Amino acid sequence: METSIVIPDFVDARIGPRGSLENLSQAEIEKLLDSRAGGLYPLFRKCALAVLNSGSETDNAKEIFDRYKDFEVELVRQAWGIKLEIKNAPGQAFVDGQMIRGMKEHVFAVLRDVIFISNEIIESGRFDLENPAAITNAVFHILRNARILDYKAKPNLVVCWGGHSIGEAEYQYTKKVGYELGLRGMDVCTGCGPGAMKGPMKGATIGHAKQRIVGGRYIGLTEPGIIAAEPPNPIVNQLVIMPDIEKRLEAFVRMAHGIVVFPGGVGTAEEILYLLGMLLEPANAAQPFKVVLTGPRDSADYFVQFSRFIEGTLGKAAMDKLHIIVGDPAEVARFMVSTMEQVRDFRRNHNDSYNYNWLLKVPGGFQHPFEVTHETMRSLRLYRDQPAHELAADLRRAFSGIVTGNVKENGVRAIEKLGPYELTGDASVMKLLDELLAAFVAQKRMKLPGSAYKPCYRLVA
Repeated sequence: METSIVIPDFVDARIGPRGSLENLSQAEIEKLLDSRAGGLYPLFRKCALAVLNSGSETDNAKEIFDRYKDFEVELVRQAWGIKLEIKNAPGQAFVDGQMIRGMKEHVFAVLRDVIFISNEIIESGRFDLENPAAITNAVFHILRNARILDYKAKPNLVVCWGGHSIGEAEYQYTKKVGYELGLRGMDVCTGCGPGAMKGPMKGATIGHAKQRIVGGRYIGLTEPGIIAAEPPNPIVNQLVIMPDIEKRLEAFVRMAHGIVVFPGGVGTAEEILYLLGMLLEPANAAQPFKVVLTGPRDSADYFVQFSRFIEGTLGKAAMDKLHIIVGDPAEVARFMVSTMEQVRDFRRNHNDSYNYNWLLKVPGGFQHPFEVTHETMRSLRLYRDQPAHELAADLRRAFSGIVTGNVKENGVRAIEKLGPYELTGDASVMKLLDELLAAFVAQKRMKLPGSAYKPCYRLVA
């Protein structure tokens, strides 16, 4: 007679520190207990719930927070440190009543970063977050505090971007690419969620195991606005919560020694546009920064569509920054390995850090947080009468707004109340944008498979 394991929907538990932040000061505890709007408790609670909800079949933050509206996390201070009292937590975070170790590490990584960003980045007065150099410095300090920059070896970190709601064939392909990277000693950094963010890590673990590589890095970067829709996958062994999407993107490009982009939806398009805006900046012309777009042969149409959009809006110079490799995971890995010596030589010759690319210029328009509202979306200038990197900045903001309207709690609620965002620009740009977004919808790249998609935007030529 077969027996089935029933996973409870809600679990209560008390957990001790795992991975970081053994102790808190009295002032820090008081901050974390501040449940007022704008206080740290609502932010910590939201991020902790997202971490424990890893493996969920929905990417709608509103649905997740409504389902676990009774979730609570309380600080318990003891003589030897702190513990967390967790109530009504998602059952999938536990095995036989014990929290999975990786998820416990992620919860305390959230606690570490929420406290550090509040105390040292926002309230300390050390960083003028209107100043581009200060923003870059703040990103560095967040990563250093999380011990991400402790690695002492040759450049080998490949950042992988791609959709969290990809199909099975594309997911298996991301695993194969990760496997080939792992066999060649490459470490992996992703947005830490499911889909194309999980696959490369999963493949790399097998490649590392076969090569007897111990201590492989599977770095995940996320931010509070998107963590519920894309909760950290359990393979991540170094998790960092950045303050916002712009600092998350800057962390990616300053840490990366090369970038691989898999098929995805608007979030992936936002990342590519951020990258292109940076690479089109004249000050970065000498940087050996290589980008590969790749996927299985069945996804070739995706790259044709995306190439048409990039060349039609930003020009051929933008497309020349991207290398497309279809259906060949080993070639993707070989290409990445071939660029590592270039990166190493460039950094050594210019006395720049292997772990953090200080010399890379990130234009100010890509550093300042874009507050998504119906008004700011309408004010975007999607016109060709401006330099390509500036058009890329506003196109990036447009896709960021669509991500907000699709999956972020505040965006979903705003769309429900006020209707879809409106985007305006040149008729030709609007046509290309409409074709790309329509293709994303048709290919189910806007939501997890099985979910109906209702557009959160309207294009106005």
